[in-house]
Amino acid sequence: MVLFLVLRRSTPEKIKEKKLPKVKKRTKVKRNTVTKIKNIQEKEKKGKKTKTEKLETIEESKSNRPKDEVVVYPEMDFESREITPQNSQVLIGPLTLTRFERARIIGARSLQLSLGAPILVDSSNKFNDTISIAVAELDSKVLPISIRRILPNGLYQDIPLDWLK
Repeated sequence: MVLFLVLRRSTPEKIKEKKLPKVKKRTKVKRNTVTKIKNIQEKEKKGKKTKTEKLETIEESKSNRPKDEVVVYPEMDFESREITPQNSQVLIGPLTLTRFERARIIGARSLQLSLGAPILVDSSNKFNDTISIAVAELDSKVLPISIRRILPNGLYQDIPLDWLK
């Protein structure tokens, strides 16, 4: 089965018939926002406000929506805490390297090698590029790198490459 795609050209007559939408003048909008900001600044000079009130007024001036429609969530701060494993156990994530961790390690090690870092594998093999050297180092688990896996609640675990399969 063969599928053909037919493209139609619009003739100059059809282009003339199409009406372009009218563009509103932007100068009025800019002047209105500038005047709003000036009014806010004048009010701040008259009555001192806290930093959060200033941020709220700036956020309100950016948005054209009514105040009751805008939802502002308070920022939540999490303390980062380390999970201490027992007997070299991986508690966060899979027991193997993910493809993203593998790619990140190979890329970082390849960059180090290209900048003159010493090769940690037996260099009797003929390597063509730094990426193949980095892959060989990762596969032989010679790299002194540990991976930090972080949970959304702030808990993390530092996992050395020796622990991963």
